[in-house]
Amino acid sequence: MILHKRILLLVDCCYPSTKSAAKLMQDLAEGFRDRGVETTLAAPEPALDVPFVLSEENGLRFVRVRTGEVKHALRPLRALNEMTLSLVFWHRLRNFFHKTPHDYVVAYSPTIFFGPLLKRLKELWNCRTYLILRDIFPKWAVDAGVIRRGPAYFVFRHYELVQYAAADIIGVQSPANLKYFQGEDMPAYPQKALEVLYNWTREEETNLPETNFRAKLGLENKIVLFYGGNLGVAQDVDNLLRLAENLLLEPLAHILIVGSGSEFHKLCSNIDERGLKNVTLLGAVGQREYLSMLGEFDIGLISLAPWLTTHNVPGKLLGYLYQGLPTLASLNPGNDLAQLLEDSGAGLACINGDDTVLAKQARRMINDEDLRAKMGNAARRLLKKQFSVYGAVDQILHRLENYSESGLEQT
Repeated sequence: MILHKRILLLVDCCYPSTKSAAKLMQDLAEGFRDRGVETTLAAPEPALDVPFVLSEENGLRFVRVRTGEVKHALRPLRALNEMTLSLVFWHRLRNFFHKTPHDYVVAYSPTIFFGPLLKRLKELWNCRTYLILRDIFPKWAVDAGVIRRGPAYFVFRHYELVQYAAADIIGVQSPANLKYFQGEDMPAYPQKALEVLYNWTREEETNLPETNFRAKLGLENKIVLFYGGNLGVAQDVDNLLRLAENLLLEPLAHILIVGSGSEFHKLCSNIDERGLKNVTLLGAVGQREYLSMLGEFDIGLISLAPWLTTHNVPGKLLGYLYQGLPTLASLNPGNDLAQLLEDSGAGLACINGDDTVLAKQARRMINDEDLRAKMGNAARRLLKKQFSVYGAVDQILHRLENYSESGLEQT
């Protein structure tokens, strides 16, 4: 246990944001607090009418900084506002940073634009830095066709590399993502410490609100396949609709989609145009309400676009594991999650595009209550074994405490 240390978390959103990253980092911050570490979260807050606000909440310090809109703006404006995050944070918080040194800084990515600030704080405090890398950008955006390898790409690429260079340790979320740093287009980081840091959640939550979505939506007699979270191009939401079409003749099956993102309105239109009466679409809800509503349903869905060449374990999996839901996953080729679900017995997986296989797996889970119960029990075991927040906290603290320029201590 590391006592009497200070740690700063740089995040692009925090509570009460409904983003899964906000819940992830709130859990991590509380885990550091529980280990006796004085913990500060610094996050942008476009709605502020003052430069920044300091607050103490549940034993944590929050520093919310007024910035331009970084989540709901049009892409060009969002990119500009994100590119200036480090500059704005430094300008508004310079006195705070000088008066309040920290022993460690942990940055969460996305965003990729905290690199310059991470570098400045490292020099100012002579501290160690850890990058939690959850989104390899701009690579995935090029794969998706969102941007081309033109001027914008090279600007983003520059910021990506600045971020990597500013981190002493980089924690990626799956073994397959380690291969990215061994690729030909990556500069050599002989001193860089790389490791797998799985996502995390609390094993027990207290005071969750009561929800009654099943009754409100008239789904009492259905086996509900639940998808929750981001609805963007990387999630290939059409994949969910193809599954719904293949389950139209399955009387027990209903798909419930809850979330927000760039594809939300398109998804809404497509559901109506295809006449998919077995699909319900709802907007995002608060994190605690979301976790509670998960417990009402039967199967957790994951969809990742087949063109993705980076591999991750989506944050939504943690909610499914917490509530003991079996997971049905349609993934990009080579994703580690398929093997994880198979080895643990917590769900079934196939490659996105194998629509017949996905529908067959769905029918098997829908019509076998004992299988769902067995997988649900395995889900809880997997959560405790591999995705505990205290496991992540202890791993990060141990790596930071034992880091040297020659790399990580071998354990």
